[in-house]
Amino acid sequence: MARAVTAAALIAATLPCPSAAGVAADHGVQPWTEAVISVSDPAPFTRLLKRAGGWREVAAGTVSRAEITYWRLPVSARGRFTLWCAPGVTTGCLRLVTFRGVAQRPIRLAARAWDPGGIYSIMVRTDDIDGLFDAAIKAGWWAESPPIRFDFLGSKLANVVLTGPHGINIAAYQRFSPPFTAFPLGRISQAFNSMRMVADKAASRDFFSQKLGFGIVFDGDGTNAIGTQPEPSNFGIPLNYTLKALRAAAALNPVPGETGRVEMMQITEFAGIPQGAHARAPNLGILSVRYRVTDLAGYRAALARAGVTPVQQGSAVPIKGLGRVDLFAVADPDGNLTEFIDAR
Repeated sequence: MARAVTAAALIAATLPCPSAAGVAADHGVQPWTEAVISVSDPAPFTRLLKRAGGWREVAAGTVSRAEITYWRLPVSARGRFTLWCAPGVTTGCLRLVTFRGVAQRPIRLAARAWDPGGIYSIMVRTDDIDGLFDAAIKAGWWAESPPIRFDFLGSKLANVVLTGPHGINIAAYQRFSPPFTAFPLGRISQAFNSMRMVADKAASRDFFSQKLGFGIVFDGDGTNAIGTQPEPSNFGIPLNYTLKALRAAAALNPVPGETGRVEMMQITEFAGIPQGAHARAPNLGILSVRYRVTDLAGYRAALARAGVTPVQQGSAVPIKGLGRVDLFAVADPDGNLTEFIDAR
């Protein structure tokens, strides 16, 4: 079995770190409940989620005027949304928002994997990676490679990055052994992670760990490449560069566990073109992930002491599926948004 150099392989090659409780955990930051994705048409996404994954629509309707204001959009803007969750869960959901009455462009327009800025992918797990790949291709999605299988440290793994409209990626992982039991799988599980391509992995990691107070799940500098021969890449890296263009990566979450993670990756050897200036609504792509917080005011004060200032904020904003909430968003070093919402 070929041992391809993949994101999952890098994860396995890094030394895992226990996700220690920090400032985020102290203030009750929970695993992210949903990702917000701006789309021109939700149908290609809902077809894949519903038909291939058995996901269900749990809320739908009009984006409130207060939320339009929160997104800093002009008065001409309006929007509709559908909220989709995997079977049996209410976290790791996807909120598909269609904006109208305002100019848009893809966040990562004509970008390559190594271009930093804009959330690169939402990650899910699967118990049938080949079936999911076939279903996605039949539904009009694409990929830089077919599913890549490899063995590492006693685990048998496979990974594929599926690309839909606007360059929006869903990365799927299957672990053949040992069995994965942390949450239900199916062909498309709940989302558990979000990948951000970054210009400086260390700076991005430190923002989440030292500023936002997240715990580190793993952290690697990319020196532990797998294999000695060039292997296919699910990031579109040319074959003769797969041993040179190493991937420095880290993942963090507010509390220990398999969900609610944020991951950052820097592909060395290639100089990317920054995309973060466009990572705002109403542009098309993955806008943010939303973390519920039991002590939102206290957490915001802690972030202020760490020098973090919200780039968006709102009070008593009606968001169907979440309630009437206080919320704010912060920008990481590459311009990507992370949102925090009152969990009460």
